[in-house]
Amino acid sequence: MAKLEADGLKKIDISYLKKHGYLKNSWTSGIMTWSRNGTKTGSVGIQSVIRDDEKYIRIYYTQTDRFTGDKEDFDYQIPIVTTPCYFGGFRYWFQCPWSTNGIYCGRRVGVLYLGDKHFACRHCHHLTYESRNVSNFEKAIGHIFSADELDEMHDRIKRKSYAGKMTKRYKKYLERKEIGLRQIMLVSKGLYATKRLEKN
Repeated sequence: MAKLEADGLKKIDISYLKKHGYLKNSWTSGIMTWSRNGTKTGSVGIQSVIRDDEKYIRIYYTQTDRFTGDKEDFDYQIPIVTTPCYFGGFRYWFQCPWSTNGIYCGRRVGVLYLGDKHFACRHCHHLTYESRNVSNFEKAIGHIFSADELDEMHDRIKRKSYAGKMTKRYKKYLERKEIGLRQIMLVSKGLYATKRLEKN
């Protein structure tokens, strides 16, 4: 059975919360929405509590069953933990609170996905990336990094340069991004060539 792809799912990114001020104050609330082609596809309410003795976000939303039309309300907390950065400061992570087959997860992750009814890490939802489900042609040119994978790499970068030199982590990110762009071009050429053969 093929795994569900993470790329097309609704997600909450820790970098989004940081960018929008959810990790600065002791208490912050707001609404996060998703849209596709200008049409709203969903939203969740978010409240964050960031204090010395406790850190978490509260997520609340309503799901509508697409077959029965029944509505179900959800309201739960996701712990937030920190790890020290090499050059000072802290890096924030979600701590996945769910269990799979009775085994508690507890992984530190930067992104939570709405795979079923709850937001959880990709491991709990058994997700894969689109780049994992590629054709033989795409596999031949090497591992293709998805946008989500590159985003996760970028989120882990705390400094782009130090003492006038590019940091190793930022350099590695740029190299992977460049490889990804070249691979996309090769895949596009391969698909174009395949279509020409099919026409002929």
